[in-house]
Amino acid sequence: MFISPFLILFAVFGVFPLSFSLYLAFQTWEPTAGLASMKFVGLENFAFALHDEWFWKSLSNTGWLALASGVPQHLVAIPLAYFIHTSFKQLRNGVVGAYFLPYITSTVAISMMFSTLFSTDYGLINLCLAELAKVPGLDWLTGGQPVDWLNKAENIKPAISLVVFWRYVGFNVVLYLAALQTIPKDLYEAATMDGAGRFQQFWFITLPSLRPMIYFGVTLSVIGGLQLFEEPFILVGARGGTDQSGMTTAMYMYRTAFEFNDFGAASAMSWLLFAFVAVLTWLTNRAFKPRGPSA
Repeated sequence: MFISPFLILFAVFGVFPLSFSLYLAFQTWEPTAGLASMKFVGLENFAFALHDEWFWKSLSNTGWLALASGVPQHLVAIPLAYFIHTSFKQLRNGVVGAYFLPYITSTVAISMMFSTLFSTDYGLINLCLAELAKVPGLDWLTGGQPVDWLNKAENIKPAISLVVFWRYVGFNVVLYLAALQTIPKDLYEAATMDGAGRFQQFWFITLPSLRPMIYFGVTLSVIGGLQLFEEPFILVGARGGTDQSGMTTAMYMYRTAFEFNDFGAASAMSWLLFAFVAVLTWLTNRAFKPRGPSA
């Protein structure tokens, strides 16, 4: 009786939407005609999605963005967390809060801010690149013209990746900083007595000890990267910008359902995306699984 409120809410807002989405994946449905217009079509929606060039293009865009924004997050967050852990004592909480602030800031606000920063004529990013291009040897940065970040197909994905990286790197810093605080100091003291330097301690003590947290952080990045929606949707619009270069799978599912009124195909795409996420999560688990005599 006491846990029934949770169970009821979970059933209404969790189990029912998932079950209805799975049921809808095997139906063709015109929402404006009511529930009675549903018609069972078997696997036709899945076949349509698997033969849809836009679906595969959106999946390719999603994978590109997930890699380009996800991998640098951890390559930067791990040494940055180690530096904060070893260099800051009294100011540690303030520094961590500054890095964590983008994660708790509204996605809409962040995307609108970067839309201004990416402005072709007056954006701060282009102004900084123009100044750097004045340095001998760096004139290739702009090619003599301002970079059109959000309108040229070749620039859209790097721009979106930069926004996603900037927003989530602080979250990973907090994760790794929490894990660093659980590593026994005795290990570092023993390594120091044996003559190990800072880099050797980081490589042979810190990184192996962070392995479980790295697995957790990478798994979150994989799941979040494949579900990317808000940042590209606001930066380049629902159609993904020029040549659909920024159209992720979640955005294409949204268009299929609410623009093309094909909720059955959109549901099938969502479950195919779920399958991709599950496979990549399993591969991540295999990659980080401890290896030894019992593995």
